[in-house]
Amino acid sequence: MGKGTLTIGMLASHADVNIETIRYYQRRGLLIEPPKPREGYRQYPADSVDRVRFIKRAQKLGFTLDEIATLLELGDGHCAETKQLALQKLQLIEARLADLNNMRNTIKALVNQCETGGGEMGCPIVASLGKADGMG
Repeated sequence: MGKGTLTIGMLASHADVNIETIRYYQRRGLLIEPPKPREGYRQYPADSVDRVRFIKRAQKLGFTLDEIATLLELGDGHCAETKQLALQKLQLIEARLADLNNMRNTIKALVNQCETGGGEMGCPIVASLGKADGMG
């Protein structure tokens, strides 16, 4: 094994992912697959750990793998373009939050309408979900 290099298993372990994740990132072009020597195992540069961790952190923030590929291509020195991608992601997150708030408010209203055990009128939650517009 070369100095400062890792096998795929070591890379996966250090980056806290499984080997299939490394292989998937390679297939997606996010991580370079080193050539395989005649004898032994492929050797990944030690900085591959940072790259895999970058990908995982970006995924946790909601970036897709295609967006992450763009971020990796841009790299340092392209702050305006990176900021634009982040702003687009922020707008999507804010829209999702608004949708989730609407869902929460609708379910709260349905729960508040619900009588203990349903009674003769039936369950308002089931009745509401059975209507065409879902909350009429």
